[in-house]
Amino acid sequence: MKTVIGISDTNRQKVATELTKILADETVLYIKTKNAHWNIKGEDFYEKHKFFETQFGQLDEMIDAVAERIRTIGHYAPATLKSYLSLTHLTEETSEHNDSQDFMKELLEDHESLIIVLREHIKSFGTDFHDLGTSDFITGIMENHEKMAWFLRSHL
Repeated sequence: MKTVIGISDTNRQKVATELTKILADETVLYIKTKNAHWNIKGEDFYEKHKFFETQFGQLDEMIDAVAERIRTIGHYAPATLKSYLSLTHLTEETSEHNDSQDFMKELLEDHESLIIVLREHIKSFGTDFHDLGTSDFITGIMENHEKMAWFLRSHL
């Protein structure tokens, strides 16, 4: 059944295309945070193991929300690692060390990069594509990343 929500098919497609890239970024960041959770070592192991667990839980919720937003506007969400790697602007590479400082620096850079991407989309989703719902949604996602970045930054 056709999606009729007051946004043209063309604009819904453009928004969905950008959301799939954001979904890919969220998924790659989730996997990198899982890597930190699984492979952290050092005197602060337990504390940071739990910290990364909290963060990947938050990312898991955001991944689901982004995928559901894509479906809400009438499109399908990509769900393969191959598609995520082709869509993400983040790198899959991780540091050679498994200490908390290296993991946190790398994850912080990714969060900050994603915050910039999200911030750039807020206006275009609302103004250019007439999708204030997705604009508002992305604002909330960006705010979550800002808080996660703050927590990472506070440990450095």
